[in-house]
Amino acid sequence: MSNTVSKVAKPLKAGKKDVLLVASGDLRLSANQECWAAQHEMETALGEAVAACGYRIVRAHPYKADEKHGFLGSQKEGMAVFRNVDPEARLIVAEAVWQYSHHVLPGLITHRGPILTVANWSGTWPGLVGMLNLNGSLTKAGVRYSTLWSEDFQDAEFRRNLAKWLEKGKIRHKTDHVHPLADVKVKGSDRRLGEQLAKQLQREKAIMGIFDEGCMGMYNAIIPDDMLMATGVYKERLSQSALYFESTQVSDNEAREVRRWMDQRGMKFVTGPNPKTDLTDDQILMQCKMYIAAVRIADDFGCATIGIQYQQGLKDLMPASDLVEGTLNNSDRPPVRSRDGKRVLFEGEPLPHFNEVDECAGLDGLMTYRVHKALGQPVENTLHDIRWADWDASKSTDQYVWVFLISGAVPPAHFEGGWQGSSSERQPAMYFPNGGGTVKGISKVGEIVWSRIFIENGQLCMDLGRAGAVRLPEEETNRRWQATTPQWPIMHAVLYGVTRDQMMARHKANHIQVAYANNETDADKALLTKAAMAEALGMKVAICGTHKNGASWS
Repeated sequence: MSNTVSKVAKPLKAGKKDVLLVASGDLRLSANQECWAAQHEMETALGEAVAACGYRIVRAHPYKADEKHGFLGSQKEGMAVFRNVDPEARLIVAEAVWQYSHHVLPGLITHRGPILTVANWSGTWPGLVGMLNLNGSLTKAGVRYSTLWSEDFQDAEFRRNLAKWLEKGKIRHKTDHVHPLADVKVKGSDRRLGEQLAKQLQREKAIMGIFDEGCMGMYNAIIPDDMLMATGVYKERLSQSALYFESTQVSDNEAREVRRWMDQRGMKFVTGPNPKTDLTDDQILMQCKMYIAAVRIADDFGCATIGIQYQQGLKDLMPASDLVEGTLNNSDRPPVRSRDGKRVLFEGEPLPHFNEVDECAGLDGLMTYRVHKALGQPVENTLHDIRWADWDASKSTDQYVWVFLISGAVPPAHFEGGWQGSSSERQPAMYFPNGGGTVKGISKVGEIVWSRIFIENGQLCMDLGRAGAVRLPEEETNRRWQATTPQWPIMHAVLYGVTRDQMMARHKANHIQVAYANNETDADKALLTKAAMAEALGMKVAICGTHKNGASWS
């Protein structure tokens, strides 16, 4: 057997005015094919902008005629492409769609030249969601990068920043809305409660149940064990195969009881006869079995919070987990008994669930639950995608309104009308061949606390801020739904003291955690108590934006 090492080929040298471009895609061929036209349109517009600055785009990987798209479709493919990328070249990661960050992360970690992540500004083609995930992953990995976004890549500010990056290799955005907790006034009572809750968690400890890590390549969503254990939370690594098996052990009668409970509460299931395109009763029945199975497994292992991978893996065996996730996050939910029937598990409480096994959201959600419970505030919380934002086309408000949207982890308590304001529609077949219903609704008007845990410079960090969920006219809500994903629950959110560009420049994830409070004063108190708890757990904490009235936190 030969022990010789093959000769490593040198990558082609990029020209002085060349800008290399890569496009990370989905793992699923159907998604890459469906989304390629939008990506191609974006790259054309971006190429024109780069050319106007005196440079030219050179794609680092070709369009694949046999697959009918030009995305990097796996980590393996990404590594192969980066072996031929000039490590000193200017490099743009262009995203018009959701993407798997680990397809490009290995190459970006070792790239020495300037890196720019760029996204379109669209709800239909969520490049900004994919880019925020990649930005959070690069931040965690300690990779230097710059970032830009634009609706059409023709506006003066985008062109000015692009030219600066092309010449200087970096750009910075203003983030003066970010205030270190040390500069924020926190009442002694709020600080003491937060510190007490932190000490309790570290002393008594808690278990986070994880049904397989690393959903959709989200490196930023994995907290290293030592960092998590320092907060008092320990991982129980569970398997999706165990969830599948346990679901098959649940009887039809038990599952029908869950469905009957939801029907009696007013949940509307939008069903049809064709399982390939419609939500069917059989799909719902299996989702009800998964719900019971998830609760029982959480009880078996003593989990205080759980996360189901959501897409890859189970999608080939079962309907989607959305209905399960939203139901778990609600205090008022169908009772689940132990296998021997003697106990109701987690009675009267939510079992906080973090969508897509986002461990940062899981820790955040557990903290929110404990803070809000101690304060007598609504305990239901969820993550959302930061999907998009736009001005109100109906002009019912002059505020800039964000679309927070997630596939179904939202608890009905967040909706107008609760369970009666909730419906369930089939997940898109492009992603979910076995269907499954979402938990759909319009988030009620109210005061919310938003937050995000992320990793930077080897440390857990938390950003928190205040916002309001507002009501928009029906036609405007429908416009936003149709521009994004109409099967999913929606929140119309107005951030206090944070502009669009400030949010994009600072936020380190595609996800954002939200929870309601009873009123403005209670929301402020919940935010500060949670901030104090996070700091006592060893996190670097910042408050973003202002109070509702525009007043500073300092």
